[in-house]
Amino acid sequence: MSKSALFSVRKHDPCPACGADLVIRSGKHGPFLGCVNYPTCDYVRPLKNQADGHIVKVLEGHACPQCGADKVLRQGRFGMFVGCSHYPECDYTETIDKPDETAIACPQCQNGKLVQRRSRYGKTFHSCDHYPDCQFAINATPVEGVCPHCQFPLLIEKKTAQGMKRLCASKRCGKLIAQDEERS
Repeated sequence: MSKSALFSVRKHDPCPACGADLVIRSGKHGPFLGCVNYPTCDYVRPLKNQADGHIVKVLEGHACPQCGADKVLRQGRFGMFVGCSHYPECDYTETIDKPDETAIACPQCQNGKLVQRRSRYGKTFHSCDHYPDCQFAINATPVEGVCPHCQFPLLIEKKTAQGMKRLCASKRCGKLIAQDEERS
């Protein structure tokens, strides 16, 4: 077995191309199944336990509103979600973690509200719920208030070594707001 193979697969899983054993290899997109005779045989197959929408648990007693079948908890590439057990015939899905909406108005478009979202890397940020029309986004926790220096209608809270500090959310200003300035 070569160095790049992590470990071999059950003996009853031969390579469909040449009949040799399959091994689990690690690539830039994660682990996959590959033929032991690589590079002579270049057969590869994704692992079944990757984030492919596989069923984690059947949610009995919860019917799909589109077809009436049981709902299931699935693991997808963007995390856990609820879907229909009759997928792909029925494509019903619902998210588990709906974005937390704040009561803070978007300072850029003045129409939307700021909602908490998660980037594809797992980082939390806040953005306008009128995206893509309004593309306002900040990486810190928004706080209602007006900057006394530039009159920007939003402040942010950041944790520092000295404790929680409030700053102007404007990228042009970004000044620290003293506690006595907040009250005035």
